[in-house]
Amino acid sequence: MPELVIAPGDLADPRVLRLLEDHLADMHATSPAESVHALDVSGLSDSAVTFWAVSDGEDVLGCVALKELAPDHGELKSMRADAAARGRGLGRRLLEHVLDEARARGYARISLETGTEPFFAPARSLYEKAGFVECPPFGDYALDPNSVFYTLELAARD
Repeated sequence: MPELVIAPGDLADPRVLRLLEDHLADMHATSPAESVHALDVSGLSDSAVTFWAVSDGEDVLGCVALKELAPDHGELKSMRADAAARGRGLGRRLLEHVLDEARARGYARISLETGTEPFFAPARSLYEKAGFVECPPFGDYALDPNSVFYTLELAARD
């Protein structure tokens, strides 16, 4: 049985592109266009963004990105588990991966934006269980009734 592997994602891989297309489609189906902050391939290609995919053998099951906002502050972006793979703990594993990477980079905190709609309730629950707390908008974000902002102060792992 293949083991789940989190590795740098190939933004030209059709399996990754399908996952990202599904992600953007869900975001646009759930939130007004002005409240969709998900990155497309060009946004994920930015030099400030690191993108990973999680795979099980030949199947790409999810993805996540980390955007550097400042030398001590990162933003979680584009976390997605394929609909068919939900319930396997992929979100938790992807989040742990990003948090470990943020700590390794020396970030003092990591922040994120997600939706307020019921569709996003599992994501909000995951973030809150991991210790994220609500915060004001950060970076280029503005107050938006369709967005909730979270941050997590990072402590170095021993």
